[in-house]
Amino acid sequence: MLVDTKKFRRQKGFNLIELMIVIAIIGILIGVGAIAWGAMIKAGNEASAAQTLDRIRTFQAQYASRNKGRFATFQQLVTVSGLDEQFAGDRPVVNGYIFTMSVEEPTDARPAFYSVTAEPQVPTGVSATGNRYFYTDSTLGSIKANDSGPANAESPSI
Repeated sequence: MLVDTKKFRRQKGFNLIELMIVIAIIGILIGVGAIAWGAMIKAGNEASAAQTLDRIRTFQAQYASRNKGRFATFQQLVTVSGLDEQFAGDRPVVNGYIFTMSVEEPTDARPAFYSVTAEPQVPTGVSATGNRYFYTDSTLGSIKANDSGPANAESPSI
Protein backbone atom coordinates (compact mmCIF):
# COMPACT_ATOMS: atom_id res chain seq x y z
CA MET A 1 0.00 0.00 0.00
CA LEU A 2 1.33 3.35 -0.99
CA VAL A 3 0.70 6.24 1.42
CA ASP A 4 -0.02 9.65 -0.02
CA THR A 5 2.32 11.96 1.93
CA LYS A 6 0.93 15.11 0.31
CA LYS A 7 -2.43 14.36 1.89
CA PHE A 8 -0.89 14.33 5.41
CA ARG A 9 1.08 17.54 4.82
CA ARG A 10 -2.06 19.47 3.97
CA GLN A 11 -3.85 18.52 7.19
CA LYS A 12 -4.06 21.33 9.75
CA GLY A 13 -4.14 20.84 13.52
CA PHE A 14 -2.47 21.67 16.79
CA ASN A 15 1.09 20.78 17.42
CA LEU A 16 2.26 19.65 20.85
CA ILE A 17 3.51 23.06 22.03
CA GLU A 18 0.23 24.78 21.19
CA LEU A 19 -1.69 22.08 23.00
CA MET A 20 0.54 22.41 26.10
CA ILE A 21 0.03 26.19 26.15
CA VAL A 22 -3.75 25.79 26.02
CA ILE A 23 -3.66 23.25 28.87
CA ALA A 24 -1.45 25.59 30.95
CA ILE A 25 -3.87 28.49 30.44
CA ILE A 26 -6.81 26.32 31.45
CA GLY A 27 -4.89 25.23 34.58
CA ILE A 28 -4.21 28.85 35.56
CA LEU A 29 -7.88 29.77 35.10
CA ILE A 30 -8.97 26.83 37.26
CA GLY A 31 -6.46 27.81 39.97
CA VAL A 32 -7.67 31.40 40.09
CA GLY A 33 -11.29 30.27 40.05
CA ALA A 34 -10.72 27.85 42.93
CA ILE A 35 -9.22 30.62 45.09
CA ALA A 36 -12.12 32.94 44.32
CA TRP A 37 -14.61 30.13 45.01
CA GLY A 38 -13.02 29.47 48.42
CA ALA A 39 -13.18 33.16 49.34
CA MET A 40 -16.83 33.27 48.31
CA ILE A 41 -17.64 30.21 50.45
CA LYS A 42 -15.88 31.73 53.49
CA ALA A 43 -17.76 35.02 53.10
CA GLY A 44 -21.06 33.13 52.82
CA ASN A 45 -20.29 31.05 55.92
CA GLU A 46 -19.42 34.18 57.90
CA ALA A 47 -22.60 35.99 56.83
CA SER A 48 -24.65 32.91 57.70
CA ALA A 49 -23.05 32.63 61.17
CA ALA A 50 -23.76 36.29 61.97
CA GLN A 51 -27.32 35.98 60.71
CA THR A 52 -27.84 32.81 62.77
CA LEU A 53 -26.64 34.55 65.94
CA ASP A 54 -29.13 37.33 65.27
CA ARG A 55 -31.94 34.77 64.89
CA ILE A 56 -30.86 33.02 68.11
CA ARG A 57 -31.03 36.39 69.93
CA THR A 58 -34.60 36.84 68.67
CA PHE A 59 -35.61 33.29 69.62
CA GLN A 60 -34.08 33.70 73.10
CA ALA A 61 -36.01 36.94 73.67
CA GLN A 62 -39.26 35.26 72.63
CA TYR A 63 -38.52 32.22 74.81
CA ALA A 64 -37.66 34.39 77.84
CA SER A 65 -40.87 36.39 77.49
CA ARG A 66 -42.88 33.14 77.74
CA ASN A 67 -40.78 31.45 80.45
CA LYS A 68 -40.38 33.95 83.30
CA GLY A 69 -37.10 35.39 82.01
CA ARG A 70 -35.33 32.05 81.61
CA PHE A 71 -33.34 31.27 78.47
CA ALA A 72 -33.32 28.12 76.35
CA THR A 73 -30.68 25.64 75.22
CA PHE A 74 -30.21 24.80 71.55
CA GLN A 75 -32.45 21.75 71.90
CA GLN A 76 -35.23 23.77 73.53
CA LEU A 77 -35.02 26.42 70.80
CA VAL A 78 -35.26 23.69 68.14
CA THR A 79 -38.31 22.17 69.84
CA VAL A 80 -40.17 25.32 70.86
CA SER A 81 -39.03 28.27 68.76
CA GLY A 82 -38.43 26.79 65.34
CA LEU A 83 -34.65 26.92 65.26
CA ASP A 84 -33.37 24.64 62.51
CA GLU A 85 -32.90 20.93 63.37
CA GLN A 86 -29.18 21.25 62.56
CA PHE A 87 -28.77 23.01 65.91
CA ALA A 88 -29.81 20.03 68.01
CA GLY A 89 -27.01 19.06 70.41
CA ASP A 90 -24.47 20.82 72.58
CA ARG A 91 -22.03 22.09 69.93
CA PRO A 92 -23.72 22.03 66.53
CA VAL A 93 -21.64 22.58 63.39
CA VAL A 94 -23.57 24.50 60.74
CA ASN A 95 -22.15 25.98 57.52
CA GLY A 96 -18.56 25.55 58.67
CA TYR A 97 -19.07 27.18 62.09
CA ILE A 98 -19.17 25.58 65.54
CA PHE A 99 -21.86 27.12 67.75
CA THR A 100 -21.59 26.99 71.53
CA MET A 101 -24.22 28.22 73.98
CA SER A 102 -23.98 28.76 77.72
CA VAL A 103 -27.20 29.27 79.70
CA GLU A 104 -27.32 30.32 83.36
CA GLU A 105 -30.47 30.17 85.46
CA PRO A 106 -31.58 33.28 87.38
CA THR A 107 -30.75 33.69 91.05
CA ASP A 108 -31.87 36.20 93.67
CA ALA A 109 -28.75 38.26 92.94
CA ARG A 110 -28.85 38.28 89.12
CA PRO A 111 -31.14 37.60 86.18
CA ALA A 112 -30.81 34.68 83.78
CA PHE A 113 -27.97 34.89 81.27
CA TYR A 114 -26.96 33.25 78.00
CA SER A 115 -24.01 33.61 75.66
CA VAL A 116 -23.50 32.19 72.18
CA THR A 117 -20.27 31.91 70.21
CA ALA A 118 -19.68 30.93 66.61
CA GLU A 119 -16.16 29.85 65.71
CA PRO A 120 -14.94 28.66 62.32
CA GLN A 121 -14.55 24.91 62.11
CA VAL A 122 -11.31 25.42 60.13
CA PRO A 123 -10.02 28.97 60.80
CA THR A 124 -6.88 28.99 58.63
CA GLY A 125 -5.47 27.54 55.46
CA VAL A 126 -6.81 26.82 52.02
CA SER A 127 -9.78 24.86 53.34
CA ALA A 128 -10.76 27.50 55.94
CA THR A 129 -14.50 27.70 56.56
CA GLY A 130 -14.27 31.26 57.89
CA ASN A 131 -11.86 33.79 59.37
CA ARG A 132 -14.10 35.70 61.78
CA TYR A 133 -15.26 34.69 65.26
CA PHE A 134 -18.67 35.85 66.56
CA TYR A 135 -20.24 36.38 69.99
CA THR A 136 -23.45 37.63 71.53
CA ASP A 137 -25.11 37.38 74.93
CA SER A 138 -28.27 38.40 76.76
CA THR A 139 -26.83 41.75 77.85
CA LEU A 140 -25.85 42.88 74.34
CA GLY A 141 -27.98 44.43 71.66
CA SER A 142 -25.57 43.47 68.90
CA ILE A 143 -23.25 40.79 67.59
CA LYS A 144 -19.54 41.11 68.30
CA ALA A 145 -16.84 39.88 65.91
CA ASN A 146 -13.10 39.33 66.02
CA ASP A 147 -10.70 38.41 63.21
CA SER A 148 -7.80 37.19 65.32
CA GLY A 149 -9.37 34.82 67.83
CA PRO A 150 -12.49 34.08 69.85
CA ALA A 151 -14.83 37.06 70.18
CA ASN A 152 -16.23 38.29 73.48
CA ALA A 153 -18.33 41.16 74.85
CA GLU A 154 -15.44 43.63 74.37
CA SER A 155 -14.93 42.79 70.66
CA PRO A 156 -16.12 45.31 68.06
CA SER A 157 -19.75 45.16 66.93
CA ILE A 158 -20.61 44.24 63.38
